[in-house]
Amino acid sequence: MLYTARAPKPSAELDFSLLWLTLGLLALGWVMIYSASIAIAEAARYTGHNGEYYLMRQGIFIAAGVAVGISAFQIPMRIWQQIAPYLFLLGLLLLVVVLIPGIGHEVKGSRRWIPLGFANLQPSELMKLLAVLYAADYTTRKAAFMHDLKKGFLPMAGVMLMTGLLLLSEPDFGAFVVIVAIAMGILFLGGLNWKVFAGLIVMLVIGFAALIFSSAYRLQRLQTFLKGPFEDPYGAGYQLSHALIAFGRGEWLGLGLGGSIEKLFYLPEAHTDFLLAVIAEEFGFIGVLVVVGLFAWLIVKAFLIGLRAAQLERNFNALVAQGIAIWIGVQSLINMGVNVGLLPTKGLTLPFLSFGGSGILANCLAVAVLLRIDWENRQMMRGKTF
Repeated sequence: MLYTARAPKPSAELDFSLLWLTLGLLALGWVMIYSASIAIAEAARYTGHNGEYYLMRQGIFIAAGVAVGISAFQIPMRIWQQIAPYLFLLGLLLLVVVLIPGIGHEVKGSRRWIPLGFANLQPSELMKLLAVLYAADYTTRKAAFMHDLKKGFLPMAGVMLMTGLLLLSEPDFGAFVVIVAIAMGILFLGGLNWKVFAGLIVMLVIGFAALIFSSAYRLQRLQTFLKGPFEDPYGAGYQLSHALIAFGRGEWLGLGLGGSIEKLFYLPEAHTDFLLAVIAEEFGFIGVLVVVGLFAWLIVKAFLIGLRAAQLERNFNALVAQGIAIWIGVQSLINMGVNVGLLPTKGLTLPFLSFGGSGILANCLAVAVLLRIDWENRQMMRGKTF
């Protein structure tokens, strides 16, 4: 059906609670990144000993993410559905490009970034959103075959297997886990036969176990997790042990903004993967509880937007909204679990909060799409068509 409604007015009938929630998370992350990174920025030669280095870069990333999000909001969801397969192919191409020697930028044994001069692009971050769009489009197109293993699941499995092989070649096991969760969640919500789904869960557990035991560094992380970080506090357990010390020092109310000791060259990656530990040390259990509550609110709102779209028989929109909820929920849960020692260490950032341009860009795009879905829901309830 042709799009007949007028272009949306940014100030008309938006879900401002979702908008302010997102901006609040971005602002909180910006402040905490500055707090967590000021010491290392002042000490590093590549920053010019500028303590505001990460603060300024994250500010630029947030501004760019908001600008891109405003532009993305103008695109009707029917257009997103039409271009979803092509965007996914572009994502696969970027995952191939990042592996090419001389193009992909390698850090600590991982080749995950494409240098752009002013910043580095991490394709695996954008691939999470592209996987949501592609899986939602695929499930909508194949709705009649969701009870058929051969016609409904196997084609999608082949595509995700190809994506997984590229991600594991970087390697980026964390992104692979998130994308698998997105694809499986959307297929299940789209009507995949529950017996097939249960069998796939068993196969995934076996597959993940094989991936872990076939890789020395993944196996070491699992062993460190099972033994506990304090069995080897100056070796494999160093990062997690200091994260737990940060949580312990924070107690109920924390030491106050800027009061963290662990960020002073004790806790590695304090402004990226382990930002939650710094929040815990400076704002205590209450601060962590607030962060968890904000993410829970965001995820619930995304599911509710998807539910309303489903009631309006906008199946693609519904699956995209719920897929975004699964993505943000799974990635947040893994990051938080790693920070408190409930899960083995992985290189996954905390959405909206952790330092990183590609992650912020993908998160802002996701919220823009959510706002668009909600806006179209409201317009349809007023009798407009798309």
